[in-house]
Amino acid sequence: MRYIVCVPSNIDDWSTRHSVLTMARRTAALINVLDDDSADPAEVGDVLRAYGETDPIDLTTRDVAGMRTSAALLREVFAAGTIDGAAAGLNRLLQEHTGPLRLTSHRGSTPWHPHLDPDDEAPWDEWLLASSCMALTVLVWDRQRPPGRICSSLSCRHVFITQGSGPERHYCSRRCATRERVAAHRRARSAEQSSQNE
Repeated sequence: MRYIVCVPSNIDDWSTRHSVLTMARRTAALINVLDDDSADPAEVGDVLRAYGETDPIDLTTRDVAGMRTSAALLREVFAAGTIDGAAAGLNRLLQEHTGPLRLTSHRGSTPWHPHLDPDDEAPWDEWLLASSCMALTVLVWDRQRPPGRICSSLSCRHVFITQGSGPERHYCSRRCATRERVAAHRRARSAEQSSQNE
């Protein structure tokens, strides 16, 4: 009979909330919310909390503006389309915008984990770029494919993580996929009716 070792819930909770895949999904969610020029600190803070950041999250409009710049740089990795393009984009960001790899426990408040930002008090934009580069780099390394993409819907700019089981995704959500299928169906019917009327 096999015995399964029970993992303490507090360790599992932290590791689940801070897994590479969760951090990559947080990156995509932040890129999406920051793509809107009217995104305010409260909206960005809500995304951070949803992905495991703890209060207090004191963001200013200046912090959000800096994070928006970082998000625009990260969007290029999602737009790359190939593993070589994603790796080249990540290498450039790592070289130009991150510090050396270091371990931190945030003064004992978390388990030890790697960071690429200069210190635990780095500005939000530096933290976003460094932590996102770390997560996306590990996904490229682990899966040997681009970590994500931009939604194929012409009416959507959202990025999303493509890692997971099943066929390759082209849309950020079922809603976008359905909208595009319906539009394609309508175009086909319209073209068919036009050819019948000729």
